[in-house]
Amino acid sequence: MPEFDPEIFFAQLYSETRDFNSLEADLWTFQYRHNPAIQAFCKELGTDQPVSVPIGFFKHFEMKTGEWMPETNFFSSGTTGQIPSRHPVKDISLYEKNSIEGFFAFFPRQRYRIMGLLPSYLERSGSSLVHMVKTWIEVFGLPGSGFYLHDFDSLRKTLEESAALGERILLIGVAYALLDFAEEKPIQLPPDSIVIETGGMKGRKEEMIREELHTRLQAGLGLKRIYSEYGMTELMSQAYTDITGRFRPAPTMRVYVSDIHLNRLIEPVGVSGRLHIVDLANVYSCAFIATDDIGKMYPDGTFEVLGRLDTAEMRGCSLMVNG
Repeated sequence: MPEFDPEIFFAQLYSETRDFNSLEADLWTFQYRHNPAIQAFCKELGTDQPVSVPIGFFKHFEMKTGEWMPETNFFSSGTTGQIPSRHPVKDISLYEKNSIEGFFAFFPRQRYRIMGLLPSYLERSGSSLVHMVKTWIEVFGLPGSGFYLHDFDSLRKTLEESAALGERILLIGVAYALLDFAEEKPIQLPPDSIVIETGGMKGRKEEMIREELHTRLQAGLGLKRIYSEYGMTELMSQAYTDITGRFRPAPTMRVYVSDIHLNRLIEPVGVSGRLHIVDLANVYSCAFIATDDIGKMYPDGTFEVLGRLDTAEMRGCSLMVNG
C-alpha cells in the first residue's frame, strides 16, 4: 500500500467528486499507523479495524498523528474543576480553509457584515469558535464586521446601520447572549439575515429546549428562521441545521449512531444512541471520535442532538437540546 500523501488527500477531500468511504479508509490506515493513542486503544480492544476513540482522549493524551509541533492549540471551555480538551493543530490554515468551505456548503457564497456575539469564548484563549468567526471576518466579512462582548447598544446600532445599507447580515452567537440581546434590544432584521446560535446557556436556562429558544429569538429579531451550529474543540468541521431543523454535516464530516453501551454496535436509522463522528479534516489528530452526545440519525444523513450521556461533563455546545 502506498504511503499516505496529505496533499493528494486534501485535494480529493475538497473535490466535488470525493469518495468519502475511500478517504475514510485511507485516513484510518494512516492514523492507526502513526497515532500512538489510537494504537494503544485498538490494542486494548484487540483490533486494527476502524473504531471511534472516546472524545475524552483529548483531555488526557497527546492526540497527534505523526511527529510535529502544533502551530496552535484549541482548548474546550470546561468549567472550573474540569480538565479541558486540547486539540493540537499542525496547520491552522487547514482549519481556516475548512471552516470557510464548510460555511459555504450551507449558505450563499457572498460577503456579509459579520457580527460575533461570543462573550464567554472571547474572554478566554484557545477557542476554535472564535478563530473560525475571526477567519470569516477576515476572508468574507464586509467593513464594520467584528466581535461584541456585552455592548448590546453598539451591536444594535451596527445591525441597524448594516440593514440601512442593504448589506447581508450574519450574526453568530452563543445562545444565552443572543437571547439576552433579542429580549433586551429587540429589532426587526431584514428577512435574508442569517442568525446562527452555537448552543451554550451558561448554566442559566438549561431547561429551555431548542425550539423554545428559536421561537424567542425569532420574536426578538423579527425573523422566520434561526440556524444552529454543531461543532466542538475536537473537530475541524461543523454541522448546521437545514430547513428540517436537523443538523446536516459538512461534506468533510459523517455522523453515525451506536448503542450507548456497545460503541461498535451501529444502531439502525431512526434509533437514538451515542453520536460518532468521522471528521476527514482531522488528518493530523484523530478523525474517528465517539462523542458524549446522544442523538438520532435520519436516512438523508441529517441528525438530531437529544442530550448528553449521563456520565458526561456538561459543555457549552451541548447544553441546548431538542424537545
